[in-house]
Amino acid sequence: MMKICGWTLRDVFRMYASSLFAGICISIGCTVNLMVGGGITGACLFTFGLIAVVHYGYRLYTGTAGFIHSWGDFLMVFGYILVGNFFGCWLMADLMSVSLPGISEAAYHIAQSRTFVTWPQALIRGIFCGFLMTTAVKFARVDKWLPLLFAVPVFILAGFYHSIADAFYLLCANHFKPVDFMACNYLIIVLGNFIGCNIHRIVEKI
Repeated sequence: MMKICGWTLRDVFRMYASSLFAGICISIGCTVNLMVGGGITGACLFTFGLIAVVHYGYRLYTGTAGFIHSWGDFLMVFGYILVGNFFGCWLMADLMSVSLPGISEAAYHIAQSRTFVTWPQALIRGIFCGFLMTTAVKFARVDKWLPLLFAVPVFILAGFYHSIADAFYLLCANHFKPVDFMACNYLIIVLGNFIGCNIHRIVEKI
């Protein structure tokens, strides 16, 4: 059977499918956050997205980036999982824009706010979000779910940036084009999340 970097085509398909559904789950969290007007209520309800991801074992960028052990894992995270998450958000953004009038305008306000942030600010906010997400997932993997219930509201209310959630907001926003991802420091947020997801490993080696 044909293999790609040690993975069969079936493995690759399953990774993409899992990553796609992870993006969909996070987009559901984003959707309810927008529809209730954000705030504490939106931040708490958003948690459902991450709970669904962890429960079903879907592959989310911020849930796997802190558990890389080889170059193959690195390729999996950036070549498959991040891409699959993005397309899941893209699909949901299109569906929600059609089915929920007004959501695009709400997403636009969040997307526009990203353009006023400098790249160091975006990096720092991405780092702290990544740290929270990996911490929450590590606890959930040993059936301790309380940190996960707190981590999502904390990152939202603190103003930290989650690259997959931001993908949904940017794709769902009215008037936004692909070039606007650069204006919103999107790749910097992705990098920040990756650093944050691995901070615990860096500290452990000191």
